[in-house]
Amino acid sequence: MEPRLQRRVQRYGWDLAAESYEALWQAQLAVVQTELLTCAALAPGEQVLDVACGTGLVTSAASEAVGPAGRVVGVDLSGQMVDAAQERGLANVDFVRMDAEELALPDARFDVVLCALGLMYMPDPARAVREMRRVLRPGGRAVFAVWGERARCGWAPLFGIVDAEVASDVCPLFFGLGQGDTLARLCVNAGLQVAVERRIADAMAYANADDACDAAFAGGPVALAWSRFDAQARARVRARYVQAIEPWRVAHGYRIPAEFVVVAAAFPQPGEPS
Repeated sequence: MEPRLQRRVQRYGWDLAAESYEALWQAQLAVVQTELLTCAALAPGEQVLDVACGTGLVTSAASEAVGPAGRVVGVDLSGQMVDAAQERGLANVDFVRMDAEELALPDARFDVVLCALGLMYMPDPARAVREMRRVLRPGGRAVFAVWGERARCGWAPLFGIVDAEVASDVCPLFFGLGQGDTLARLCVNAGLQVAVERRIADAMAYANADDACDAAFAGGPVALAWSRFDAQARARVRARYVQAIEPWRVAHGYRIPAEFVVVAAAFPQPGEPS
């Protein structure tokens, strides 16, 4: 997909998902978000950038960690996500709609950059990581989280199910950054020094099939395609997805396996080995 079109698809898709995002995903992503923040080890007074901040879940925790003497900037491509984040009313946080591949921010502005499950959606994640390194101060830290291997994410069939209905081309390389040491190498190529590389296995719990389907289609990366399906297409894709996640049904609910990769890296001080 042409990069400009991919950004547009992501922007409007996440605009549609903003209203239901936290209800459908907050609990499911808590483990990886907590791990990312643990690796970041934020300290009072630090200046933090949260890229692909969504509704501000990670941003809010960062705000608390840096305290009133610190400052956090949360940026996201989706205006509706930014609007939802602003409703948190955090005194030491600024939320701005911004493209991660072209950050309208000065060089060496931040002590820490965070990006929780955002890189997979970007047409050029390598460019985005270079931009995040650019806004880091020497000695600063960057922590990234992405989804892991496709085979270890039980919800992965949704992409094929949607593509069978419409040529969406949504995130064709979505799981690429979770393969092997791809994310770590992306950091190294951007001039960062990798300190931590972790693979996390988890299970996403849903009370019933409706909740699992709503998360996959209405509150996730295929929300734009879902919004254009008629009633018959929606019924077909929901039925196929429920069939795909059947192996993880527990009573009336589901525990769908998921894997994440977290990488923490540093921007070396001048004179330090890279």
